Amino acid sequence: MEIKMPKLGESVHEGTIEQWLVSVGDKIEEYDPICEVITDKVTAEVPSSFAGTIREIIVEEGTTVEVGEVICYLDTEEDVSDENTDNGATNDQPEDVKETSQTQESNSNVNNSENAAADQRPQNNGRFSPVVFKLASEHQIDLSQVKGTGFEGRVTKKDIEKAIKEGTNKLGSEIIAPKDSPKVNKQVQYNEPSPGSAIPVNGVRKQIAENMVNSVNEIPHAWMMVEADATNLVKTRNYHKNSFKENEGYNLTYFAFFVKAVAEGLKAYPLLNSSWQNSEIVMHKDVNISIAVADEEKLYVPVIKNADEKSLKGIAREINDLAQKARNKKLRSEDMQGGTFTVNNTGTFGSVSSMGIINHPEAAILQIESIIKKPVVIDDMIAIRHMVNLCISIDHRILDGLQAGRFMNFVKTRIEQYSIENTSIY
Repeated sequence: MEIKMPKLGESVHEGTIEQWLVSVGDKIEEYDPICEVITDKVTAEVPSSFAGTIREIIVEEGTTVEVGEVICYLDTEEDVSDENTDNGATNDQPEDVKETSQTQESNSNVNNSENAAADQRPQNNGRFSPVVFKLASEHQIDLSQVKGTGFEGRVTKKDIEKAIKEGTNKLGSEIIAPKDSPKVNKQVQYNEPSPGSAIPVNGVRKQIAENMVNSVNEIPHAWMMVEADATNLVKTRNYHKNSFKENEGYNLTYFAFFVKAVAEGLKAYPLLNSSWQNSEIVMHKDVNISIAVADEEKLYVPVIKNADEKSLKGIAREINDLAQKARNKKLRSEDMQGGTFTVNNTGTFGSVSSMGIINHPEAAILQIESIIKKPVVIDDMIAIRHMVNLCISIDHRILDGLQAGRFMNFVKTRIEQYSIENTSIY
């Protein structure tokens, strides 16, 4: 039975096999994931359409293939039945029984010295995907002791799940804390590149590189930065954050307030919510804000659909849901499509000024920098305020400084208008 590269989105015509989750000889059930595929829209697990045994893997990891191309062969019960019928095989044939018996006897008489040598070999190739590393960290599994059954000895998701289920390969006294723990003592880490080595560019990094080069080559970028006083925003968020987390189960972040202000700005200045397409400027009806979500070495850009119609609570929920999906590799192709404007929370990393590359074919990208407490002059007096830089990159074919400046001033004013008395979370 042929298994082909599925179509993972309307505009997706090819995908790259990032990691095989099965090996030749593995028995799988219908809908079991068989590989991870990367497209320019999403990273997704490809499920099997049938139950059976993996007979042959056609496409190696890192290879890009078109939608509809065969990636592996699967032997189903129907295939085996048909093959036996074609060969005239029956359960009464002594030759087959004898041959099987001889094979089993041969396999059982493996040289002891070879077994000893095999015990000294590494259990895997030392390359771990973020999913595998996360599961190992959460369950205190020593990855160096997990047998890798994937391509070239790579540890698959099934391998780590098996180790967790069996309760073997546990770390000793050194415990690996979850990624978000304040004190992490990691015994198992990603393989860091050494000085002088060459790093092959493939998978998500290759897709990012191609998209960024296309954006810079096609779009004439211009850049602008304004400073906003976020003091009242900080007070408003701090006032609501504990009760919000208790009632809703997720955080009310500063980022939600910024996205809300941007969505309102795009309604007021719709030229920012457009695209350059075939020498025309296409004005979008919906305000769909793309947000950048980083996960270890990967970057995803899921979309908050109709952000202008959502409350602060609704936006906060979307940010939380999309971030969780990205980190757990649950994003679907539809989660990544339809963006009309990108907002990037670079302040998370302590950045105070940055120039983003536009997410083609959008008209602009806005970078939200760190909120910094510093002295400012107000009415000829020095006051300590929470200040934030807003940095925008624009497509100069569509936008000039006038339109960009008016939009940025609107967002700045909206941020400074947030207050405990006048801001509705719901």
